[in-house]
Amino acid sequence: MTIATPAGLSFRSASGRWVVVATALGSGMAMLDGSVVNVALRQIGEHLDASLAQLQWITNGYLLALASLILVGGSLGDRYGRRRVFLIGVGWFALASALCAAAQDPSQLIAARVLQGIGGALLTPGSLAMIQSAFRTEDRGRAIGAWAGFGGIATAVGPFVGGWLVEYASWRWVFLINLPLAAVTVLITLRHAPESRDTESAQHFDVAGAGLATLSLVGVTFALIEATTLPVAAVATSAAVGLLAGLAFVPVEQRRLHPMMPTHLFASRQFSAANGMTLLVYAALGALMFFLVLQLQTVSGYGPLRAGMATVPVTVMMLLFASRGGELATRIGPRLPMTLGPFACAAGAALLVGVGEHVSYWTEVLPGLLAFSVGLCLLVAPLTSTVLAAAPDRNAGIASGINNAVARAGSLLAVAALPAAVGLRGDDYARPVVFAAGYARALWVCVVLLALGGVVSWLLVRDPERDVGVAATPADPVSCRTTPMGDAEHQQRDRAN
Repeated sequence: MTIATPAGLSFRSASGRWVVVATALGSGMAMLDGSVVNVALRQIGEHLDASLAQLQWITNGYLLALASLILVGGSLGDRYGRRRVFLIGVGWFALASALCAAAQDPSQLIAARVLQGIGGALLTPGSLAMIQSAFRTEDRGRAIGAWAGFGGIATAVGPFVGGWLVEYASWRWVFLINLPLAAVTVLITLRHAPESRDTESAQHFDVAGAGLATLSLVGVTFALIEATTLPVAAVATSAAVGLLAGLAFVPVEQRRLHPMMPTHLFASRQFSAANGMTLLVYAALGALMFFLVLQLQTVSGYGPLRAGMATVPVTVMMLLFASRGGELATRIGPRLPMTLGPFACAAGAALLVGVGEHVSYWTEVLPGLLAFSVGLCLLVAPLTSTVLAAAPDRNAGIASGINNAVARAGSLLAVAALPAAVGLRGDDYARPVVFAAGYARALWVCVVLLALGGVVSWLLVRDPERDVGVAATPADPVSCRTTPMGDAEHQQRDRAN
């Protein structure tokens, strides 16, 4: 049973809006660092004398820790209190950001980025679970939409903020900016956010599950990034270890009494489909942002600030329309928005393939970004609401953690695999002709991934109100229950979804 605000907050109340602000600021920091670093990568590489593989690790060290441990973060929040773990994560993230700013070589920066990812794993699932447990049922869709909108803005505004800081200050400031953001987040959360926890959470942590998940991602990521720099035997061994750990993860979780990832959640086709679509879409999103910002600087001749400003339309679109995506899904169901969104993103990515030397921003960059933005506005909030609606309230933290882990793993694997797959290595990020050819191939891969995401949604996602006969809203509020549901009841409900 989840303990939260008895009657639930209204989105229109002052406290409700402050909760959205606090959670959006916290998760926004994690999202911001997933994008703001991209615009600084070239300058970091030049200043620290880093190779392309080391630049990939600077991005992926963060994503690796985040994807590996985000399920643990969700479980910790469910057990000890979502607000408490969220606040610990914010503080941890701020400290790791300071260490990133102080790094003197690529190895130090990569290590600090891993620490940043741990902090992100603690705060990210808690932010969404706090909203799910704090708001009354009828306001959750709008609150999640606003949260998703602010999060999307953080992702989109990252290159702009990073570009300004790199061009007029130093790349180190892209990390130092997190310190005041963290301080404001802590103050608002302490004052306005209610505590919630799952009183039936496990008393023992799933060490085996967490270890296997981490080993799987580390092994596969290491093999993908170092495929062109290490002997074949070392790469093959790393890949084999990662794949075997991944294969062992599912049966281990199925046998555990209190698993880190409750496999019964995937008995819901809605939950499985939404996470499958998440993997494809966020793989494309992570790769596109990684390549586009480097392309604008390396090939198109943009400075860091101009490259960042190029993405401002995405920020504006997310600010104006992301929350409307959540409202639309509440009215008509999530299937159509979650189908059209990825296809619109695919169209935008296809238009961005043409970005090259002497690029015209208004005819070659802006149309693609606008189409991509429309897709994000359509899919982000419905995707999040669908994942949470398909899971029982008591599993809000772990459901959020699973979806976030899938998203980060998608970005992680795409950024790890694509550079070598499209023929880039060494210092190719500084060689315009070579990088341009790799960029075009990478963007076409993103188009395919996004289109597949739309196909998955159309074939597998259903509109609960239309197909099951219940409203397309998140799970029933705990305050309406007289007794907590057991595991059998959870599984029966999941199969119904």
